[in-house]
Amino acid sequence: MEVIISKTYEEMSALAAREIANLLNTKPNAVLGLATGSTPLGLYKELVRLHKEEGLDFSQVTTFNLDEYVGLSHSHDQSYHYFMTENLFKHINIPVQNIHVPSGTALNHLAFCQWYESRIKECGGIDLQVLGIGSDGHIAFNEPGSSLGSRTRIKTLAKQTIEDNARFFSRPEDVPIYAITMGVGTIMEARKLIMLANKKNKAKAVALSIEGPVSCQITASALQLHPDAIAFVDEAAASELSMRDYYLWIQKNKPGAPRPQ
Repeated sequence: MEVIISKTYEEMSALAAREIANLLNTKPNAVLGLATGSTPLGLYKELVRLHKEEGLDFSQVTTFNLDEYVGLSHSHDQSYHYFMTENLFKHINIPVQNIHVPSGTALNHLAFCQWYESRIKECGGIDLQVLGIGSDGHIAFNEPGSSLGSRTRIKTLAKQTIEDNARFFSRPEDVPIYAITMGVGTIMEARKLIMLANKKNKAKAVALSIEGPVSCQITASALQLHPDAIAFVDEAAASELSMRDYYLWIQKNKPGAPRPQ
């Protein structure tokens, strides 16, 4: 896994956005996998800027989101569909029919999950998947103990995840305890993975996912097995990496475009 350490959150977000822009400039009809949460907000803000100021075109792009809370409608202000609409989709020229976000209100969740998997395949697979990381090392809602071969399914959220997400809801008891999520196996089939992490509270999870053993207890550690994965982290999130100096050395001396020092 390549590790890119940035001095600021804004720099990290801009570098990640450039990876997506480079893909769209060479493959305008690319399929993107997207994530929600506070970490990718800077990435989406930069993509909107690139669209408005530099003409980055999303007219042929197809997107698939990682997850959604079970029980929340598209219009609920804490649903991930609402989040994506407010922070990205309504600001770019992506056709609404090309947007895919798991349905938290599907009557038959099993059938919906099977359809979601088949729809990804129908669209040619995901070219680039954006990921965040939970404070316990999970990706999407693949909580500790999830199978590294798992597919899209309903997952019961861990207590720590519920507590971490409670800040977004009026009351802690309002946080849903179930979510539909892409599985680790589904995520690993994307052609390229980019994981973003910022702030000190993610430092331990980042270190375990990048330098620890591959384990279902830290589902982000599966990215070590992917042939094209990049972790974009700020200095706080990188603070517990034992090989931090080596990653910075690689950034400085890697052939091609210079990386931040």
